[in-house]
Amino acid sequence: MKTFFMIKPDGVQRNLVGEIISRVEAKGFSITKIKMMTISKELAEQHYGEHKDKPFFNDLVSFITSGPVVAMQVEGENVVLQIRNLMGATNPSESTPGSIRGDLATELDKNVVHGSDSGESAERELSLFFGQ
Repeated sequence: MKTFFMIKPDGVQRNLVGEIISRVEAKGFSITKIKMMTISKELAEQHYGEHKDKPFFNDLVSFITSGPVVAMQVEGENVVLQIRNLMGATNPSESTPGSIRGDLATELDKNVVHGSDSGESAERELSLFFGQ
């Protein structure tokens, strides 16, 4: 099983890439594709397409395009759910200690990481970022 996982611009800026990758690998997952990139406005709009009618859409696009990200394909048993658990709740103040967001994120708008929320989302996002 595989999923899409990304370290957002705030995580890259704060030099958390090694820490976050270590946590993924320590859980026993394999990173089978990885690249650092700056997301174009067009890719960001596709990536966040399900939110295009929401008031925060433009802020999402602006933030995710504000600096480099690290995009990854992660593989392993039950990886979608397990990566979501490893990330913690979207709002860092609701994330449990020990999760990436619980330990490293500072605010809802800058929550360090993104992971696919379903197998279907994983396929779509992997296709967008890695052309599969």
